[in-house]
Amino acid sequence: MKRAIMRNVQNVIFLLYTFVSGVFYLCFYMVSIVLGLGLSFTVVGIPLLTNVLRTTQIFVQHERIQTKIYTDISIEPLATRQRAEGNQWKQAKAELMDVRNWISVYWLMKKFVIGCISLVIGVLIYIAPICFVVTPLLYPYLELTFFEIRVDSDLMALQIMSLGFILMIGCSMIGNGLVQLIGGYTRLMFKAIRR
Repeated sequence: MKRAIMRNVQNVIFLLYTFVSGVFYLCFYMVSIVLGLGLSFTVVGIPLLTNVLRTTQIFVQHERIQTKIYTDISIEPLATRQRAEGNQWKQAKAELMDVRNWISVYWLMKKFVIGCISLVIGVLIYIAPICFVVTPLLYPYLELTFFEIRVDSDLMALQIMSLGFILMIGCSMIGNGLVQLIGGYTRLMFKAIRR
């Protein structure tokens, strides 16, 4: 029982982490790339783009580690890339022309959509059943409705609580499957980058 509860807590943390990291990647790369392209006619733009593209390898490796911790899916790390020899402009050209950087940006930014889906599903399958279970404690103090039916009796509150327990059991399996799917997304991302 304790193991199942810990697994469900890990799943909730991973689903929330997926949403937060997806928002971060979208904002970070959208703002940085647009700013770098907008300033590319100055001396600042190209080095900014170069440094932003260098972060892709760090973030992709971070995703691999988080996937291993929360889903127990092992993915081989990417080989570390060496910086190009020469001055700053040759290094910038090498980073900008490396297709793996742009593929990584695409997959990391796409994680925003998956993060939004995981947030909604995570709330529905983990938070909603808990809210149903505590209904008998809350209905005397709050005005609660369940599918537009007002909860105003002990019997109704106990029925909702029993529904919450049933949903907890069923949704636990759904949550485990969802977390494995998101871990599979990370595996697909690594396959696309290695090509």
